[in-house]
Amino acid sequence: MYIITQFSNFDKMLLMRYILSALLLLACKSELPQVTNPDKNDDGRIIVGAESVEDYIEDIAFKNVAMVVNQSSHVSKKHLVDVLLSMGVTVSKIFAPEHGFRGKADAGEKINDGKDSKTGLDIISLYGKKKKPSAQDLKGVDIILFDIQDVGVRFYTYLSTLHYIMEAAAENNIKVIVLDRPNPNAHYVDGPVLEPSFSSYVGLHPVPVVYGMTIGEYAQMINGEKWLKDGVKCDLKVIPCKNYNHNMSYVLPIKPSPNLPNAMAVGHYPSLCFFEGTTLSVGRGTAFPFQAIGHPQAMDVTFKFEPKPTEGAKHPKHQFETCYGLDLRNKLPRKDKLDLTYLLYFYDMSKEFDFEFFNKDVFFDLLAGTDKLKKMILAGKSESEIRESWQAGLDHFKSVRDKYLIYSEEM
Repeated sequence: MYIITQFSNFDKMLLMRYILSALLLLACKSELPQVTNPDKNDDGRIIVGAESVEDYIEDIAFKNVAMVVNQSSHVSKKHLVDVLLSMGVTVSKIFAPEHGFRGKADAGEKINDGKDSKTGLDIISLYGKKKKPSAQDLKGVDIILFDIQDVGVRFYTYLSTLHYIMEAAAENNIKVIVLDRPNPNAHYVDGPVLEPSFSSYVGLHPVPVVYGMTIGEYAQMINGEKWLKDGVKCDLKVIPCKNYNHNMSYVLPIKPSPNLPNAMAVGHYPSLCFFEGTTLSVGRGTAFPFQAIGHPQAMDVTFKFEPKPTEGAKHPKHQFETCYGLDLRNKLPRKDKLDLTYLLYFYDMSKEFDFEFFNKDVFFDLLAGTDKLKKMILAGKSESEIRESWQAGLDHFKSVRDKYLIYSEEM
């Protein structure tokens, strides 16, 4: 006490802040697995950004923290919200993306604001009346933590949530910390690059369908390429994963959304999501979503399934109808390019059995990020011709992407 009294008031404040930060860090380490040297972990275990609390505790200590999280935001089998609250961090509110804080809502289902029954925290939906936090939502917030598992595909809407969080934070002078997580589809880059006229919530940026970046790397690209409104830049910090590179296989410990229940679905998702803009089912409403393709009139195949209402698919396409098609559960999910054979196969089948293939709306084009893919399919172009049409855009994107990579692409 004698030593402390010799300091100025300002120095005493800094010292107490340091002591309290150290105490918070000790509390954090009691909640998480013990790692002697996180950069050289003996077993090579991938350490997600959220787990490296020592790298961001000083940023959030004594701050009012808002969190953008869902069911995937776990460390050491505990939700990150619970971990930080147990450490004494002041979590002021939760922003919830598509599917909600607990990750159980349908794709596209509007979600209302509410309260978390466990913690009593206010939950503000970013997939209901609005997609972007208002200045009022951010009143009193000092810093925002973003920790959501991505799967590396442009039409997965958590990227749009990230964009609008960064934009609102920039406009209100609030720092954003992205706690990075591995991307299970980071080992390749493929697909048409989105054209500006096809920008929507299922694709805001000029990137290909599969962009080969973690969500932390992607956040850096949003900032660096000035994609936020009026070119504003967010005060951004990325907490990287440790012991990770893009070519590593990574099986998600928690399903990132209701209809991606396993590694098989995550691996097929980039290629099969195009079917959401067609009349065919991809298995929503079954035990194997994004692991099957079918239609009630695709009669020359023997595999069949019947979509029924389930959690996360309350009104599935072709509900209670028998769909005939392909079972993809025996196919290896780790691909190195988009698989267009399914689209071309079922388009040909639709002509043979005389059923509509594309929906009458523009959703297929929004998913593709261009109308060229649909036009080429309708014109009977081959897979190689379709691929050639997007190669120049891919080459340009890769040169942009290189500027923002955090992780090696070595095997």
